[in-house]
Amino acid sequence: MKINEISGAIVDAAYQRHSRLGPGLLESVYEELLAYELAKRGLKYERQKSVPVRYDDRILEVGFRADLIVENAVIVELKSVETLAPVHKKQLLTYLKISGKQLGLLINFGAPLIKDGIVRIANGVADEGSTLCGSARE
Repeated sequence: MKINEISGAIVDAAYQRHSRLGPGLLESVYEELLAYELAKRGLKYERQKSVPVRYDDRILEVGFRADLIVENAVIVELKSVETLAPVHKKQLLTYLKISGKQLGLLINFGAPLIKDGIVRIANGVADEGSTLCGSARE
């Protein structure tokens, strides 16, 4: 499965979760239900995956915990907040750099409309609200 197909399936699953439940629940609820939806679609994922950080000659075993890593290709960072802050995008970009992954999805289930709560970050370029088109520089 290609990375754009994986991200498309993740976004579709997020839309389905949000349309059935709406905003306002804990992030952990959305994480569990999104993982359930991904499993129904036959996608492999890891939840709360510890990712080490290397700094010079030191290795910190837990640099961060990825909410979800889908098909060992896409990092999914979930939020359930009223509005995403710029630091949320920078956080996911840092995760991508540290892990060596090429694509991340920041999904805010707190947004009234889920389409307004999805940010795709690839190779340091963010594209809000789109997972299928080319990215626009910030």
